[in-house]
Amino acid sequence: MKSIYIETYGCQMNVADSELMLGVLARDGYVRAATPDDADVMLVNTCAVRENAEQRVIGRMGELQRHKRAGSILGVVGCMAQRLGPILLERVPAVDLVVGPDGYRNLPELLAHARAGERRAEVEYRSWEHYEDIPQLREPGPTAFVTVQRGCDYRCTFCIVPTTRGPERSRQLHDVVGEIAALVHTGISEVTLLGQTVNSYHDGSHGFGDLLRAVGAVDGVRRIRFTSPYPTDFTPEVIEAMATTPAVCEHVHLPVQSGSNSVLKRMLRRYTRERYLEVLEQLRTAMPSITVSTDIIAGFPGETEAEFAETVSLVTDAAFDDAYTFKYSVREGTPAERLKGHVADDVASERLARLIAVVRAQTRRHNMRRVGEVHEALIERPAKRGDLMLARTRQNYLVLVDVPASAVGEYRMVRFTGTTGSTFTGSIEHPALAVL
Repeated sequence: MKSIYIETYGCQMNVADSELMLGVLARDGYVRAATPDDADVMLVNTCAVRENAEQRVIGRMGELQRHKRAGSILGVVGCMAQRLGPILLERVPAVDLVVGPDGYRNLPELLAHARAGERRAEVEYRSWEHYEDIPQLREPGPTAFVTVQRGCDYRCTFCIVPTTRGPERSRQLHDVVGEIAALVHTGISEVTLLGQTVNSYHDGSHGFGDLLRAVGAVDGVRRIRFTSPYPTDFTPEVIEAMATTPAVCEHVHLPVQSGSNSVLKRMLRRYTRERYLEVLEQLRTAMPSITVSTDIIAGFPGETEAEFAETVSLVTDAAFDDAYTFKYSVREGTPAERLKGHVADDVASERLARLIAVVRAQTRRHNMRRVGEVHEALIERPAKRGDLMLARTRQNYLVLVDVPASAVGEYRMVRFTGTTGSTFTGSIEHPALAVL
């Protein structure tokens, strides 16, 4: 049998796309390989959001080409493949094919051409492509990513996604619901809805609030998460649906990017600092126990020390529970590349270090106050180190618990006994009352 090995970099959308590619190739007789040594085909699913991610992939190509043998194929897929296209074939001679996110349906044909010695780049946009007829080949477990929207119509000046994933389009609500109903029969009880600006979802008749209610009504769906929303797409209807659909978890990841209005304007974000805080207040009023994480960029072109200070102060004003922080990365072809006043790398790095310190200290303070609380936690998988299992609460807290591996997929009431600052340790509260 033919074997396929896929390495995945980047966001949850790429994880879902890797599962999709495995599904496409399974229909053509492929089986998953655990290592590149065992594979007839090696694919690297790439991210193009930051330059260092692309450089990692170029380096990895050099490593993987050592695993090539007669008749085997090395391919680059995903956002970096879409952005660079045929250039990748020129830059990395060992690469046999390059495929963007809308070309995965054609993988069997493209692989056949590669075997015949024909190197190809498939980067055509297909606005109709949702891969509805192709079941994803997912890793076993109690959770699943479900793509509900592809592409993006926003034009943030720092972002390459509109170029790599094309215009926004949403799946039909009944197709999403049907997929999730089928997942429930495999033992999945938590789903994460994926989209570039997921809460702008609209299939022509139904908005994101309708989708949340419909998914929440699927028998067996216990938890709903979604990522990544856009601040001003949290309409009153969407917030009401979140608050009144019991399965919707009390957590939102809401990228802010900057706390300075002047920087937000240069980023072409469609809100101000004040509007962002207003949206947070609306979410917290509707769901008092909600936790909030965010994305923040330090060192955006033209950022002054005063503007950076506004971002640091927003961390406190917004009371974020956690934040993913990044140093601005120039992306060729984005409007931000042409902005004046690019911040020196050492200055941006120093600002990022300060921002990380503020975020970590705040997260630790928040989590220390949580010690002693009892939460419902879903046992997800073994921890990466040690013999404990990793569980997740509705508010997206990670907690290490001492339960057998057979408990994966079960819901347990867990008391937080300690925290490392980001992750909790916990004990099972009243095992006889475990929620199954």
